[in-house]
Amino acid sequence: MKKLTHDEISEKRYTLDNLHTTPKMPVYVLLNSIRSNYNVGSIFRTSDGAMIEKLYLCGYTPHPPLPGKEGKDTGKKEVLKTALGSTESVSWEYVKDPAEVINDLKKQGVKICALELTSKSKVYHEVKSSDFPLCIIVGNEITGVAQELIDLCDFSIEIPQYGIKQSLNVAVAYGIAVFEMRRIFDRTRNRKGFK
Repeated sequence: MKKLTHDEISEKRYTLDNLHTTPKMPVYVLLNSIRSNYNVGSIFRTSDGAMIEKLYLCGYTPHPPLPGKEGKDTGKKEVLKTALGSTESVSWEYVKDPAEVINDLKKQGVKICALELTSKSKVYHEVKSSDFPLCIIVGNEITGVAQELIDLCDFSIEIPQYGIKQSLNVAVAYGIAVFEMRRIFDRTRNRKGFK
């Protein structure tokens, strides 16, 4: 076993030139009122790694510069620094009202899932291939996913905690959940007819 060099790793990766023609995993992600620039940047980077369909930034979630507004302080340097260029490889959009995004996705047949502890949440690895296409809602670091958004969800998932704390950092929890969705999707996509 030998550690791969950066060049050896890059040989097996997509580039910005061919990435947008590559089919993505049918998972959308909605971030609602995330506080931390670093968490948002980390979520961008993880979203690139999992190759999600699209990332929606809602509420007061910090975001990269919006098209046509590059000179204004709409993009936080910490988001861009932590994202390491993935703001260019991940399709994203800023929409202030998360309910607008949810309702639009529902009309397209996308199931809506909160990454949140609820009275009916299921363990994250119990998601089924029939739940795709899927939108995962990730909420605020302190208050989580707002109840008015949970009311719009088809189901919720949780990551079991075994220590004294009852939650994980939002970017860490997202990473665990989205790569489990990737595993489920990759395992079943040939049977479901996904490309």
